[in-house]
Amino acid sequence: MKIKELFPLLEEMAPLAYAEDFDNVGLLVGNQENEVSGILVCHDALESVIDEAIAKNCNVVVCFHPILFSGIKKITGKNYVERSVIKAIKNDIAIYAVHTALDNHKNGVNKIFCDALGLKNTTILVPKQNFIQKLVTYTIPENVEQVRNALFEAGAGKIGNYEDCSFNSQGVGTYMGNENSNPEIGERFEFVEAPEIKIEVTFEKHLQSKILKALFSNHVYEEVAYEIYALQNAHQNIGLGMVGELETPMTESEFLALVKDKMQCGGIRHSNLLGKTVSKVAVLGGSGSFAIKNAIQAKADVYLTADLKYHNFYEAENQIVLADIGHFESERYTKNYIVDFLKEKITNFAIVLSEENTNPVKYL
Repeated sequence: MKIKELFPLLEEMAPLAYAEDFDNVGLLVGNQENEVSGILVCHDALESVIDEAIAKNCNVVVCFHPILFSGIKKITGKNYVERSVIKAIKNDIAIYAVHTALDNHKNGVNKIFCDALGLKNTTILVPKQNFIQKLVTYTIPENVEQVRNALFEAGAGKIGNYEDCSFNSQGVGTYMGNENSNPEIGERFEFVEAPEIKIEVTFEKHLQSKILKALFSNHVYEEVAYEIYALQNAHQNIGLGMVGELETPMTESEFLALVKDKMQCGGIRHSNLLGKTVSKVAVLGGSGSFAIKNAIQAKADVYLTADLKYHNFYEAENQIVLADIGHFESERYTKNYIVDFLKEKITNFAIVLSEENTNPVKYL
């Protein structure tokens, strides 16, 4: 298997289109035409992880955090990023990052976080905006089922927990072809009035080319009339963070002790405890100060995230308990999930879980 043949599998787990605009995901280092000898899955593709990949005969490293994130103008080995990239290139090792592509997936980082704490009835905390488009097209009644099914097959018509969603209405279409036309109904220069069905479906915007290919391939008209609109609707199943419920409510102190144990935290920084029972919890793996208001609006009793600054804790406003459990800790089980996913898909070479602890934060 060539490295590029891994991409559809990795995108099934973490579609690159789901990533945030600021992020750097996908293949960061390496030749996609090389054959895969083995895959090492890690949290951060540090130099020590590249050494581990070499020792374990893995020429692909799938990491959560992208080792190349901001702009880089020189590669001289003067810092940890450059040293890792140099070693990977020297040893013909590819590096592929998933980061916010997996953060935003409904089964990704934050679902893993929720599952580790036993949270149920989970929903997205910050649904992704400007990600849904709508296709409107028109065809004759005899062609409706073929077109509609092709659009569904291409990924259109998914709304929340439902698939094959569309709206169809009857009307009358008119046209008159010129000397170069080849109309399905009627003749050149003939004014035609024909019964038509209007089909409306929504889809994720990164599927647009696939949707249009399905439309053109299955439509009977020589010239296909269609419209595409960008919708303001938030996506219910894609976004950052999650909200879930504890099966058994507990005190704030009991809950934070549970979090410390389950997420193996060295320590938890938190705002004032409010003396309330915890039943609803918001989580966001990694840096999540931007979503404090979302957690409050969701009426969560506690918001678990990382990288909160001093003044962020004031934003609790005695409405919620804010808890910073550590960046690495909040994403702790992500690499295990990636390994399990790939092992289900690939059996002809090794999928290895990195043994390197790349957490740069230490506790006394």
